[in-house]
Amino acid sequence: MIPFLKFRLSVLQFLQFFIWGSWFVTAGTYFQQTLGFSGLEVGMIYGTTAIAATISPFLLGILADRFFSVEKLLGILHLAGSVLLYTLAQIQTFEWFYPLMLIYVLCYLPTFSLSNALCFHHIEDTKRDFPQIRVWGTISWIIVGLIIGWLKVEDQATPFYIAAACSVVQGLYSFTLPETPPQERQENLWQSLRGPEMQALFRDRSLIVMIIAIALICLPLSYYYSFVNSFLNEQGVVNAAGKMSLGQVTEILFMLTLPWFFKIWRLRTIIFIGLLSWGVRYGCFIAGIHYNSEAWYILGLLFHGLAYIFSMLSAQIYLYTRVPSHLRSTGQGFYSLLTLGVGVFVGSYIAGQSVTRHTIAPNVHDWTQIWWFPFWFGIVVAFGFLILFKGRQKA
Repeated sequence: MIPFLKFRLSVLQFLQFFIWGSWFVTAGTYFQQTLGFSGLEVGMIYGTTAIAATISPFLLGILADRFFSVEKLLGILHLAGSVLLYTLAQIQTFEWFYPLMLIYVLCYLPTFSLSNALCFHHIEDTKRDFPQIRVWGTISWIIVGLIIGWLKVEDQATPFYIAAACSVVQGLYSFTLPETPPQERQENLWQSLRGPEMQALFRDRSLIVMIIAIALICLPLSYYYSFVNSFLNEQGVVNAAGKMSLGQVTEILFMLTLPWFFKIWRLRTIIFIGLLSWGVRYGCFIAGIHYNSEAWYILGLLFHGLAYIFSMLSAQIYLYTRVPSHLRSTGQGFYSLLTLGVGVFVGSYIAGQSVTRHTIAPNVHDWTQIWWFPFWFGIVVAFGFLILFKGRQKA
């Protein structure tokens, strides 16, 4: 692969995750402690990502595959997102914040699948090259987490301003990326989706089991993104946002070594370990509360890289290799619909209800009871996948 092209695609991933990381993980603290939103309201706000993922990535993936260049769609969506983020930083009431956040994520969520589709279109070897490009998204997440923690602005609107400024840069940069035109295809979209290639995919029992497991594991994932930062701050952990970046350090480690794991382990083993890790991490949080030890909290954060790379990214790469080339943007949009759609929507609602139910006083919660559900749910999903997934193919 041409080094300069790899550099340009790496910058794309860096900016993509810098925007998301600026506010997504730490905003729960801002919502609860500064704006006074209830646990249910916070869950509803994070649930907007699921609503958006159910609608826009799949539809815009179809547009990118059939009608528009991917890089132009990216530029328009990020510039629109910058205006919306700036406006969100001005709003302090839930009644106005919620609908505007929904509009923003409807614009932003498709950029994940579109960015990945653009990268997949231009790289030569998916298993070799994509982890080396995608790792820069994780690096940017670490950097922005350290910046937010150092600035001590987790309870302020400042992260939204940072994300808005970065969205302007990403929007303009997207227009300079290599042209990624829609794929030429004679039959219409419905014929493509009903074609023999797609029918073969839906007859693959193991693939369906994998898709369902990934969607279900998004329930415990929702607890992490919505409330772990609030949990750590409530436990008195200093520089919680910066320490949460430790999860991205392990994410880099497992991302760079993923091609090696692809060679020595079967897909079934890799995804099982990833799914199991989502549950185990909450067991670490429960142990930390029981023993009053920050070391257990850190261990739980370190599980993030293993959980995300072995389950989410591995499944995404595998799905890409199975979907016909003329439907790859659509396939990536479908993956976003599954991973950030129904599973996250239900998970955010359950997480919000759980936090509200176990609220003892303002900014005081029974976190042990809150973490029990994602702990057991993650373990059950992992072993259910292990039992039902019968595929014997190498990753």
